[in-house]
Amino acid sequence: MKKILMLAALCLLAQAAFAQKEYGLTFSSLVNDNLTLENAIRLGLENNSKFLAAKQEIIIAEQKVTEAKFRYLPQFSLQGTATWYDLDYPMVLPDAVANRFLPGNGYYGDKDQFYGVGITATQYLYSGGRIRSTLRFAQANLKQVQSRYESVKNAVVLDIKKSFAGLLYAQQNAQLTQHVWELAQKWNASSASNSIWAKMRMQNALSQLQSAQKQAENDLKKANLAMLVSLNKELNARITIRGDFSPVKTDWDLPHLTLWAMEFRPELKAAIYALETDDIAIDLALSRRYPDVILNASYEKLGANTLEDQNRQISLAVRLPLSYNFSTQVTEKKAQQQKSSLSRAAIEDTIRVQVAENFEQMSFWQQEVLDRQTAYREMDALLKQAQRQPKNGAESLEALQAYLQTAQRYLQAVKENLSAKADLEWAIGQDLQ
Repeated sequence: MKKILMLAALCLLAQAAFAQKEYGLTFSSLVNDNLTLENAIRLGLENNSKFLAAKQEIIIAEQKVTEAKFRYLPQFSLQGTATWYDLDYPMVLPDAVANRFLPGNGYYGDKDQFYGVGITATQYLYSGGRIRSTLRFAQANLKQVQSRYESVKNAVVLDIKKSFAGLLYAQQNAQLTQHVWELAQKWNASSASNSIWAKMRMQNALSQLQSAQKQAENDLKKANLAMLVSLNKELNARITIRGDFSPVKTDWDLPHLTLWAMEFRPELKAAIYALETDDIAIDLALSRRYPDVILNASYEKLGANTLEDQNRQISLAVRLPLSYNFSTQVTEKKAQQQKSSLSRAAIEDTIRVQVAENFEQMSFWQQEVLDRQTAYREMDALLKQAQRQPKNGAESLEALQAYLQTAQRYLQAVKENLSAKADLEWAIGQDLQ
């Protein structure tokens, strides 16, 4: 009883901890301005060929389930034949023209043609579980396809989240370096120094600050290109994004996150459904030991000139196929089941490792970003004071370099913090609040 209550509590906590976002194909690909992260994900999914192909695979699998259900229903066929013959001996027409028996010349007088129309119904009364297993097999395959769809979606969402964080970082870094470069030019113009050594230090500082500003511009172009690639947009398209570029954190511990990963990761679900499929395949192979019980009925009108004659019949048949490969198929399916079981165990181990690695990465960066944030705020306060003080040549520019390095280290930590959260969400299989 305690275990049941504990599992129920964990399920409630999981619902509270995760925000299940159904990123559907509802976002217009024509909207490229001021994209939020959620809209960027929707746009990226809308344009991603692998995601769209996975969605079509679900439709195909759903139709196979419907087809399997039809096997429970009677199978009807309508047929009509017109035959011209010249026979010295009676014959049976091929299956393509209804297996009709022709008695030969003289049976209908001097007529050499024969006509017939009819309807046939066939119903399986018992099939040794083959029809039911076929339906279960189709349903398990549908679950596998749905899990692969979720895997593709999670991979696309992770790529977009990282590209989005990278572009936000590049924008912030470009603004920062531009601001520092403008301050450097202003401070350099207001500084006076007759020392050749000080002038050399000033020139070096100016050169490095200018290089940092140009590098930031180049990084922004590369981040914008990466965002276009993630969204599968034309490389000359224009997009703008908006989002909160600030540290994030999670308070969940590793055991809880690992437990949720075992529940939410689609790769593990796919492995479980593969194992279920193998179980059904074994049942199908074993069901060949049992006969089919088939009910067949037909009604037809036939004759040489008119359709005045009638044939009616109802048949009950028992059919037991005898095959040489019965035992080999059972052995093959059992080996495949064992292989799938080993594969599922390996996937579980891989998921545990991925969750642990990304949890440690997230734990490091959510603490590191706070430390760097404190250092940046202190340096920013000093910079505001420095702007009101007289500028002292090389020392002022070198102070700007120190400020830029501290600020960039903080921005880099925010980017790594956001990326670590995206990696952790991917490892779990759900978004963290």
